[in-house]
Amino acid sequence: MTTPTRREFLQTAGVLATSSALFSPERVFAANDTIRVGCIGVGGRCRKLMESLRTIPGVKITTLCDIWDHPIGLAKPLADDKAVVVKDWQRVLDDKHIDAVVIGTPDHWHAPLTLAACAAGKDVYVEKPLTHDLAEGAALLEASQKHKKIVQVGTQQRSMPHIVAARDLIHAGHIGKVMRVHMSWNRNQDRFQRNIPKLDFKSVEWQKFLGNAKDQPFDEYRLLNWRWFWDFGGGIFTDLMVHWIDVAHWILNVDHPDHAVSIGQHINSEGLWETPDSVQTVMTYPGNIQMHFEGTFSNARNGARIEFQGTEASIHIDRGGYQVIPERKSKVPASELILGTEPTWRNADFYNKPDGELVHLTNWIDCVRSRKQPNAPIEAGVSAASAAHLANLAMRRGGSAKWADQFHPQL
Repeated sequence: MTTPTRREFLQTAGVLATSSALFSPERVFAANDTIRVGCIGVGGRCRKLMESLRTIPGVKITTLCDIWDHPIGLAKPLADDKAVVVKDWQRVLDDKHIDAVVIGTPDHWHAPLTLAACAAGKDVYVEKPLTHDLAEGAALLEASQKHKKIVQVGTQQRSMPHIVAARDLIHAGHIGKVMRVHMSWNRNQDRFQRNIPKLDFKSVEWQKFLGNAKDQPFDEYRLLNWRWFWDFGGGIFTDLMVHWIDVAHWILNVDHPDHAVSIGQHINSEGLWETPDSVQTVMTYPGNIQMHFEGTFSNARNGARIEFQGTEASIHIDRGGYQVIPERKSKVPASELILGTEPTWRNADFYNKPDGELVHLTNWIDCVRSRKQPNAPIEAGVSAASAAHLANLAMRRGGSAKWADQFHPQL
C-alpha cells in the first residue's frame, strides 16, 4: 500500500467528512429486532464494554473469540447462555448470523480486523487507537467510503453530554479564540513489576496473538502488558493521549498536527517497557493553535483532563464535568456543569456519571439500527491516532517530526 501525499490525505478525509451521514444498509433493523454481536479479544477492556452492551435492549452477545483461554472463561457470564466460543476471528466474520462485532484486541489488530469486518458486512465497535501505524489510515478511509458500515471508535468522550455542551459553548465563541489546548493523563500506579504468574503456553495461541508483528518467543509479560511494547501498542500517546486529542480535533475541527516536538523517559520502567513511562509533546496546528500533552505513571498531579484556553476564558474538562474559568477583566461569567460526583476529586480517570461506555455503545447500536453516522466514525479515529503517531515519531527520531515529512520523505 502506497502512502498518500498530504494533499491526497486531506482531500480524501474532506470528501468522507462531507459525505451523507445516512448509509444505505444491507439490512434494516426494526425496533424490536435483536442485534447479534460477536466480541473479538475479550480481555479486561472488552469485558468492561460487554458489561454495558448486555444491558442495551435488543442486543445479544452470541460469540466470544480470544487466543487465550483465561479471558474467555471470564467473559462467558457476560454473554448469552448459548454463546459460541472460538479462537479464530475469521469464524466470527464468516458467521452470517452475526450482525456486528466488538474489537477489543491489542492495538496492532485494530485496523486489520476493522477492515476485514467491514468487508465481511459487519458493523464494528473498535477500541482506540484505530491505527497502529500512520500508513494504515488510508485503507480505513477507503473502506469507510466503500463498505458503508457503521464503525464506532472507542473514544467515548464524544458521547458524554457535558463534553457535547462544552463543545457548543466553544463553537458559540463563549471563550473567544482558542489558541492553546493543555491535556494530561497522569497516574501514580506501580505497573512496572515483572512478578506475574507463569502461564501455560498451551492455553495461548501465541502466533495468532502476534499477527502482523515480528516473530518472537512467547512472553507472558508482553501478552499481559502489550501496550508498552512497540510491536503491539504505542505507549502513553496512543493509549491515553488519543482520548483527549480526539476531543480537541472534534471541538476545534482540525485533522492532524503540522509539527510535533516530544520527549520521553523511563522513570521506573527501564529495562522492562519499550515505550517510556513519562512523556510530553507539544504539537502545532493550522490556525496558530498549540496543543500540549503530558503523561506519566509516577505522579498523578493534574490527572486526566483537557483545557481549552481562549482569549476570553478557559474551559476545563474532565470525564465528569466542565468548568468555565474567565480571564481577568473578561465579561464571561464563571460556570460549570458537573455530572460526576464520585470520586470527589476532579480530573479522575473515571466518574460515576456519565457512564461513558454505555452512552457510547448506545449511540453505536442506535446507528446500527438507523444507519446514521456514529459519534466517533472511522475518520475521527484515523485523525486522532495520526496525532499520537506523529508524537511518537518525534520522540523516537530525536525529538521532532513534521507531518509533511511523513508524506514527502524526500524533504
